[in-house]
Amino acid sequence: MRSGQKSDQITDIRAIEILDNRGNPTIRCYVTIDHRFTGTADVPSGSSTGSFEAKELRDGGKRYNGMGVKTAIGHIDNIINPALIGVHGANQRNIDYLLNKLDGTKNKSKLGGNAILAVSLAVAKAAAKWCHLPLYRYLNTNAHVLPVPQACLINGGLHAGNDLDIQEYCVMPVGADSFTHAVQILSEIFKELGRILLKTMGKNATNSSEDGGFAPPLDSSFKAMEILQQAVKNCGYENEVEFGLDLAASGLLSEDGKTYEFEGKRLTSREMIDYIKGLVRQFPKIVSIEDPLDEKDYKGWIAITEELSDKMIIGDDIFATNIDRIKMGVEKKIANSILCKVNQIGTITEATDAAMMAKSNSYPVVMSVRSGETEDCVLSDISCALNAGLFKTGGIRGSDRGTNYNRFMEIEYELGPLAQYAGRHYKGTLI
Repeated sequence: MRSGQKSDQITDIRAIEILDNRGNPTIRCYVTIDHRFTGTADVPSGSSTGSFEAKELRDGGKRYNGMGVKTAIGHIDNIINPALIGVHGANQRNIDYLLNKLDGTKNKSKLGGNAILAVSLAVAKAAAKWCHLPLYRYLNTNAHVLPVPQACLINGGLHAGNDLDIQEYCVMPVGADSFTHAVQILSEIFKELGRILLKTMGKNATNSSEDGGFAPPLDSSFKAMEILQQAVKNCGYENEVEFGLDLAASGLLSEDGKTYEFEGKRLTSREMIDYIKGLVRQFPKIVSIEDPLDEKDYKGWIAITEELSDKMIIGDDIFATNIDRIKMGVEKKIANSILCKVNQIGTITEATDAAMMAKSNSYPVVMSVRSGETEDCVLSDISCALNAGLFKTGGIRGSDRGTNYNRFMEIEYELGPLAQYAGRHYKGTLI
């Protein structure tokens, strides 16, 4: 190499243990290219996780109640570091191939999906700096779509300490003029919702959930939707807003593995479908329904996809951002949309391939954060790189949630006239 010539070779990889928004340890990774360009990435984690996800490696034992990640960090320091030093960092597909080869398991259980993802993300960030490009542009030169933020304003299930069984009640400002305008709409609705809850149920109703939404003492999904709809109406945004639900139904499955524990009753798969259809009839602006049934309830998934074909039936746990599982879903006509969570599969390349597979089969892609997040806004850049039409952002409060809203607004500003807000075309017809 001639003196002074730039090289994209990786020159350093390090990792430390930090805390996420729930007070649990996670990994922060630093990757340096050409001794000068360092990318830093934090790894998110979920609370309602599916059985098909990449294996998140935790230490066990008493320290941090078993949630430490020093073992995974040791794998970064002692296995991944020596294998990737000197490798060209500006070839993301090759980096991710090498990471998977080092692990050698289908679910990344040897090195840990969290260790592998930390390096995958940090390499991409370092390479983008080396190329003097924002990450979204480095990943896709045609990145231009700002997604509709699907914000969770009321929580139940595993994300809240109340009796609501549906995990997320979301607002989608599809009629906004821009992403920045969408954030304004969400903020105003969130504040009005807080006023309604305080006035009608007292200050305990305004407690925050893990996602940054409200966790009011409710036990009825119909009541939660009524309150949320009232907040939207009070703000004058009835024509601009649609609604989404996440049932996270695998967490509702009874011990018998055949019925669902839901609102004080044991419901069959058929009864769950009928309940959801009744909720949609009452609130027709519910357009997005995620994980309505257990990840292994294929028969139920096929039925609800057919019976609510005009709605987005989003597969999260059942697909786990895994290209093979998405292929299976397409063949069986399970769901009609996918949720894309990068940490479910463990590398940027595999998440991108899964999203492209979904799009090629007319399955809209919904990007998503996890309940365990940090202030790393890398998912915003990845969402724009995928030109995803929807992004599940969590709530509207907390810096771990606000970081993605702020990054999207920054990207919208950077793109200028090239920026295209997905709006009512969030299912992907613009993309």
